[in-house]
Amino acid sequence: MSQRTERRGIHVDQSDLLCKKGCGYYGNTAWQGLCSKCWREEYQRVRQKQIQDDWALAEKLQREEEAAYASSHGVQTQSHGQSPAQHSGHTSLGPFSKFEEKKTNEKTRKVTTVKKFFSPSSRTPPKKETQDSKTPSPSISRHASFDTDQVSKDFVEFLKNLQKPGREIHKQCRAFLVNMSSKKDISAEELSECVQDFYQNMVDRLMTHFKGSSESVEQVMDQVEKYIMTRLYKSVFCPETTDDEKKDLATQKRIRALHWVTIQMLCVSMDEEIPEVSENVVKAITDIIEMDSKRVPRDKLACITRCSKHIFSAIKITKNEPASADDFLPALIYIVLKANPPRLQSNIQYITRFCNPSRLMTGEDGYYFTNLCCAAAFIEKLDAQSLNLSPEEFERYMSGQASPRFNSSEGDWTSSGAASESTSINPVLVQLNQNLELLSSLSSRQERLVEAAHSLQADLLSWTESVKKEVNDILEKYPLEIQTCSVSAIDANNVDNENLPPPLTPQVFAG
Repeated sequence: MSQRTERRGIHVDQSDLLCKKGCGYYGNTAWQGLCSKCWREEYQRVRQKQIQDDWALAEKLQREEEAAYASSHGVQTQSHGQSPAQHSGHTSLGPFSKFEEKKTNEKTRKVTTVKKFFSPSSRTPPKKETQDSKTPSPSISRHASFDTDQVSKDFVEFLKNLQKPGREIHKQCRAFLVNMSSKKDISAEELSECVQDFYQNMVDRLMTHFKGSSESVEQVMDQVEKYIMTRLYKSVFCPETTDDEKKDLATQKRIRALHWVTIQMLCVSMDEEIPEVSENVVKAITDIIEMDSKRVPRDKLACITRCSKHIFSAIKITKNEPASADDFLPALIYIVLKANPPRLQSNIQYITRFCNPSRLMTGEDGYYFTNLCCAAAFIEKLDAQSLNLSPEEFERYMSGQASPRFNSSEGDWTSSGAASESTSINPVLVQLNQNLELLSSLSSRQERLVEAAHSLQADLLSWTESVKKEVNDILEKYPLEIQTCSVSAIDANNVDNENLPPPLTPQVFAG
């Protein structure tokens, strides 16, 4: 590994993120590299061709069945003979006609059923059912959570500003929810098509009402999407008719197996030793994990956008210059590996199927989401060449037989098992050894601290004894002498007291 000094890194041309049909919008791996518009057109074309093929097959089966029945009837007629058959043939004509009529009706019913099944109009229930079903489905109202009720109230308050068009929008949304509640066994692609058709019809009506004001239409569609998808979330997120859950488990297992991949292997331009960079990395991981807790596709996209902006900030702080697209994708892959977001594939599919298509085709939301899809696809196909490793090293790391170790002096990654056989150990044991070394250093520090405390205690005791000894020595050297004193009058030492006159005597005068 040390012999390879040049790193290939991870690079995706920006043209690879666009639709393969060259329409200029962002493509998506879930749509085979097409944007939502081109994918819907391609899906409709393939679906229409399938319907035509099924019609042709049904008509072919009908003709073959009629031919087989006619041939078998001809054989039976020849076997009966001609002589007594005029009367018997006349009498059997009635039952045969009834049987043939019954058979024809049954064939017609089968062909009609097949045509209805593959017909696009079969996805829309009759208008009579929609009009009769004015109340919402019991399952929708019974399982409405607090968040759902709050979203409904906010939606109604928003539509009040639109007055009459608002009432029509609310009526259409309620009818659509009732219609969707009856679609239990259809595939996720058909559910997505129903929602996307509703979005498109609503956009067409709003464009007519707002006279082409795309900003007003986008505001209303954001609220419509929030209301519709909050109510449908439980039934359309990771449906049982798909293998989304299986893909989620496979992705999580794959990311756990790649726990040894480091930031240097991906050539990520982020230095987590810088506090600001580390803080942005933590925020990016939090945002990508938070995506699973949101119900509305637009809110999930907002989490992806915030995560991406934190990544760009971390790269900018590290490089002291604006981040490029080539710097962003490896950093996003590193964040996904470090976060291992719950139900990543289900969330990607949910956004792909039910988000407003205009958000995925253009803008920063579409760009960041497209990069996330690329990151998820890269993780699934990550190999030794992608990380600039030899196949042997990659297999040892994946199996846990060795763990990568960064050699700071050479600035390269080397295998801990390549130096010697004894160092080729499991990453768990490496972490265990590191923890033991840390505990050992803490133990030595504690011993030094206890020793210093005992020394301080001894110093205090010796200081106390020395102070006492010094006091006693001073007392012995200068003993305390207490002198007695006699009490005398103030004028006891005055020698002229005897020459003083006697004190005055008070006299009483009678007057």
